[in-house]
Amino acid sequence: MKFPDNFLWGGAIAANQCEGAWNEDGKGMSVADVAMFKPNVDKKDYVSQWHIDMDDIRKARETDDVVYYPKRHGVDFYHHYEEDIALFAEMGFKTLRLSIAWTRLFPNGDEEKPNEKGLLFYENVFKCLRKHNIEPLVTLSHYEMPLYLVENYEGWASREVVDMFVKFATTCFERYKDLVKYWLTFNEIDSVFRHPFTTVGIVEDNYASKNEAEEAIYKALHHQLVASALVTKYAREIIPGAQIGCMVTKTLTYPETCNPEDIYLAMMDNRTNNLYTDVQVRGKYPLWIKKLWKDKGFEIPILEGDEEILAAHTVDFISFSYYMSMVQSIHAEKREKVGGNLTTGVKNPYLSTSEWGWQIDPKGLEISLIDLYDRYQKPLWIVENGLGYNDVVNEDGTIEDDYRINYFADHFKAIGHAIENGVEVMGYTSWGCIDIVSASTSQMSKRYGFIYVDVDDYNKGTYKRLKKKSFDWYKKVIETNGEILKD
Repeated sequence: MKFPDNFLWGGAIAANQCEGAWNEDGKGMSVADVAMFKPNVDKKDYVSQWHIDMDDIRKARETDDVVYYPKRHGVDFYHHYEEDIALFAEMGFKTLRLSIAWTRLFPNGDEEKPNEKGLLFYENVFKCLRKHNIEPLVTLSHYEMPLYLVENYEGWASREVVDMFVKFATTCFERYKDLVKYWLTFNEIDSVFRHPFTTVGIVEDNYASKNEAEEAIYKALHHQLVASALVTKYAREIIPGAQIGCMVTKTLTYPETCNPEDIYLAMMDNRTNNLYTDVQVRGKYPLWIKKLWKDKGFEIPILEGDEEILAAHTVDFISFSYYMSMVQSIHAEKREKVGGNLTTGVKNPYLSTSEWGWQIDPKGLEISLIDLYDRYQKPLWIVENGLGYNDVVNEDGTIEDDYRINYFADHFKAIGHAIENGVEVMGYTSWGCIDIVSASTSQMSKRYGFIYVDVDDYNKGTYKRLKKKSFDWYKKVIETNGEILKD
C-alpha cells in the first residue's frame, strides 16, 4: 500500500455549504440561497429536494430566513475559518479543496468592479492555509451562480454569462496568483441535467416543453465548456506554473447481467458520463453528441472559434467525485431502485447502502481510476468521496464513527491498488472534511466530516467544533502516507 511521497492528502468543502454569512460584507444572493430544507420530503426524494421554479425564487427573495434556507448559515466558516484550518492542519492536511463564491466578489455577476471585502476574505483564507503549509485547491464555480443572472440573463444559456465568468475568474487569478497554484473550473459540470437550476441557472418550468428545456441546458453546457477553456488559457498566462483541472462526477455503471442488452445500456450510460471529460481533455465534442443534437433538432450556438478554443486549452489533470456505482438493466422497471447524488438505478445485491440509500462500492473506485487513466493518460485527483451519516454525540462528547473509518479504509485501499496498477493519482480530498450543509437534502444531520459541528437541521446549536474518532485515524493515515492501511 505505497502512496507517492508527494501524495496530496486533504479534505474538501464548498463555499455555499460551509461559509454562511450569506448577506454580509456586500455578498449577493446565489442559487444556493434559494435551496430549502424540506423536512416533510423523503430524504431519498432528490427530485423534490432540488426542484426550483420562479415562485420559489420570489419567495426566497422576500425572506431573510436561515432555518429553512440552511445554506445561508452553513457552519459559519466565514467567521470560523482560522479555527477550522488549524484543525485541518492538526490532521496533517497537505491540501484543502474549497471554492470562491462568485457573489462575494460580484454580487450580481455583471458588476464593473469586484467587491473588495469579498476579495480580502479569500486572500486571508489562502494566507491562513499557506501559514499551515496547506496547498489550496480552488474551485471557481461550485453551485454558487449569482441569482441575478438566473432572473435577468437566462442563466448560462446566455452567451453574455461567459464573459462575466471569465472576468470573475481572471479577477481571482490576478489577486491570488501568489497564493493558489491548483484550480478547478466547474464542479461536477456533468450535473447540468441532474439539477440544471443549481448548475447552470436554468429554470425548466420557464420552457414550453421538456424538449425546449433540454436544448437550453445543452446551450448552457456549451457555454460552460467554452468558459472553462478560456479561463484555463488565462490562468496559464497570469499564473506561471498553474495547474488547471476539470471536475466531473464519476458515475460508474455496471450491467445487471452478461446479456448483451444489459451491457449495451451500461455502456451508453458510461459513454454519456465520459462526454464531459472527452471535451475538456481531448478538446473536442465526440461525434455522437453532435448527431444527437441534429436528430433532436437542437441548435447549439457554437460560434466561430469556439471549437478552436476547446481544442487549444485542455486541462492538466482530471478531478472527480466518487460516491457509488450504479446498475443498468433491460428489466429496470421491475427491479428495486436505489439512488444517490441525484441519480437512480437498479439495486446491486452485492453492495450495502448508506442511510440515504447510496450504494457503497470501494472496488468501483479502483475500477473508475483505472478506466479514467487508461482512457486519457492524465493525472487523476479524487476530490470528493465520503460517507454521509447521522452521527451521535455521546454524553462524554465523543463521536464513535467507526463506520466512517471502515468506509475510508476500504476506499483508500482501492486507491492504493489502482496506484499499484500504474495509475497516476495526485491526491485525495474527502467530502466534506468538516460537517457542512448537505448539497442534495440541505440537511445538517447528513454528516460527512472528521469534525462535528454542533448545529442541527433547524439551525439550533452552539456551532462548537468536536473531533470525531475518525479525526485521529485520518491523522495517522496522513502521517504514515497510508502505511497504517496495511494493518
